[in-house]
Amino acid sequence: MSGTGTILQALLAEGLPVVVVLADRPCRGLERAAADDIATELVDRREFGGFSDTFARDDFTTAVVEALHRHDVDLVVMAGFGTVLGQPVHDAYGGRILNTHPALLPAFPGWHAVEDALAAGATVTGCTVHLATLDTDAGPILAQQEVEVRPGDTAATLHERIKEVERRLYPETIRKVIAAGVSPGPGTP
Repeated sequence: MSGTGTILQALLAEGLPVVVVLADRPCRGLERAAADDIATELVDRREFGGFSDTFARDDFTTAVVEALHRHDVDLVVMAGFGTVLGQPVHDAYGGRILNTHPALLPAFPGWHAVEDALAAGATVTGCTVHLATLDTDAGPILAQQEVEVRPGDTAATLHERIKEVERRLYPETIRKVIAAGVSPGPGTP
């Protein structure tokens, strides 16, 4: 995660197992995890070049994988994670990395999906849960739900309604993935 931890709270409220919360920057989500006695890991992006052209993506990703392995993670669930990970995480957890996105993919991929939907004049957007791949927001779609774009919506009002759906859809989808046995263990493709 990279943010406040509202998705974490939704996962915990649904009784989903969370063994570690990893963040790419100091954030409120780490504090929430610690308050719930969940292990935390900070792999600070700034130590790998931050948001500059010198960002060492594969070195950062290797550090993330090492942190996940320390906690015997089976399934990686990204929630507002602000860094696109490189090949090492897909080598270790390929097919077992879930992501949530605030749009109906393949429409509006990327970091500014809500703003892009508004700028395009979309009347409907939504939330997508998909498997993460090396290509941003391009992995197989596991679940989607529509959210109406209302007259007068701002990025903030629309995003909040999308988050309400996300906090329900993501835990439901994660539970189905776990029940289907899609997480065979660390290092298994």
